[in-house]
Amino acid sequence: MMVNSAGMSVAPVDSPDQLVPAVTAESIIMSRSTLYMGLAIAGMWLGAMLPVRRLVVAAAEAGKQSGQTLHVLTLATLVVIFTCALVYIPGISREVNGANRWIGLPIPGIGDALSVQPSEIAKWAFVGIIAWYGASRIKVIHEFWRGLCPALIAIAAVSGFIVLEDLGTGVLIAAVACLLLLGAGARVWQFAMFVPVGLLALAGAILTSEYRVKRVMAFMDPYADPQGIGYHTIQSLVAVAGGKGFGRGLGHGLQKFGYLPEDRTDFLFAIICEELGIAGAAVVMTLFIAMVWAGFLIMRREVHPILRLLTLGIIATVGLQAAMNLAVVTGMAPTKGIALPLLSSGGTGWILTAFSMGLLIAIDRSHAAEESPAADGLQVASV
Repeated sequence: MMVNSAGMSVAPVDSPDQLVPAVTAESIIMSRSTLYMGLAIAGMWLGAMLPVRRLVVAAAEAGKQSGQTLHVLTLATLVVIFTCALVYIPGISREVNGANRWIGLPIPGIGDALSVQPSEIAKWAFVGIIAWYGASRIKVIHEFWRGLCPALIAIAAVSGFIVLEDLGTGVLIAAVACLLLLGAGARVWQFAMFVPVGLLALAGAILTSEYRVKRVMAFMDPYADPQGIGYHTIQSLVAVAGGKGFGRGLGHGLQKFGYLPEDRTDFLFAIICEELGIAGAAVVMTLFIAMVWAGFLIMRREVHPILRLLTLGIIATVGLQAAMNLAVVTGMAPTKGIALPLLSSGGTGWILTAFSMGLLIAIDRSHAAEESPAADGLQVASV
């Protein structure tokens, strides 16, 4: 509903006779966002129906017994990096706003009708990989060289490669993966040693990119260049402030008519604030909090290490990504391309996020304490 509202348009002033499709119930039902919504719901249903406990627990036990955990981790990391590297292959790579983050899958007779964002695939796949590794190496994860170091190398490789094109997603992947390792039993002081290295890497990623430096400058003082680097932040704040208590009304926002860039994607929350006001924004935030809290309750009930870590990874990814997007839209963080989960327009993000939420449903439905071994050494609850 909000994506279609943000996508409304009007006839250009210099061409008043130009026909602009009206927004009707039929146009909304037949829109691409409605198609993606249907696919996302189907993905959630599929995730909820999977025998996730049998599959995931079997994978964890196989990892413990095979002794090939490091080899599997290496192979999985290389596959994830290769998937992300597809955005650089001519012919299928799609550049949007100067960024190579998408690939177009050609469909005979239609062309590049299906657009896929490999970093979204990597983000969710890596949650499963690190959860599997943490559960498989849970008895030695507190040892730096045998347990933590291989995982840190994998995290650095994947997030570092993604940061080349998408800083926000790269940071999100690294943060969630580190949280999973802590939940599996890694020592906090071991991570503390690498905080300066991580900060230096982040600073390097920003300082070596002109547009990222400009975004930081715009965050510090957007009004220093209101028509340039500060334009995006200012227009977002105007939209947020314009909604006041109960908004201008659904469909009656003004900023979406050529003022606020990326209004259907990364800055959709600003349109929600403008059209539905503080009340609508509170509903969205409450739904996210309730979703994360429900996931936390599922995690607390779970006793098997890999399922508990997988649940933690899913709710941490959704919660941190939502927090990052809300901070950007409200001017509390520099602008970066990161979507609001399940709301910002998108195909890959909607479907994979919904599928992951379906896995939480499957974990909850299949919960049976007597069928799972005790989570020896798992420290997720304390985290």
